[in-house]
Amino acid sequence: MPRQTVAAYGILDVSSEAFTQNGTIPVRYACDGDDVSPPLTINKIPAQAKSLALIVEDPDAPGGTWLHWLAWNIPVVKQIGENEVPGDQGMNDFGKISYGGPCPPSGTHRYIFKVYALDDLLDLTEGSSKAELETAMQNHILAHGQLTGVYKRP
Repeated sequence: MPRQTVAAYGILDVSSEAFTQNGTIPVRYACDGDDVSPPLTINKIPAQAKSLALIVEDPDAPGGTWLHWLAWNIPVVKQIGENEVPGDQGMNDFGKISYGGPCPPSGTHRYIFKVYALDDLLDLTEGSSKAELETAMQNHILAHGQLTGVYKRP
């Protein structure tokens, strides 16, 4: 995450009608189902926000944190719809410029949907990396929130 301290910005309220905080992510949103992104609701967005950014990752992956989705320059909206491409997208660890749903090799993994409210649009090209996104977000974060879901393959 960018070098700003947590105290330096506000808290977004991130939720989903598909699953609750620390709840099970439905198969529809995983590699075992339709592999589409779940709907997200974002509240408490600062009035001065110019865009949103999204990072979805699995911190429980065997080789270290696995990146499932990167998006930025998302319009300031309270709803990101199911299977919606909300803005510009980066390269995930599946080697794709898109959402890649939960697909743990074994056991139950956590999936963290991190949303950032930013004071500007970001000058990044499609396919940029998580490191490039985090660098571009530095000193632009107004608020941050996250939603965590869990998934175990059937």
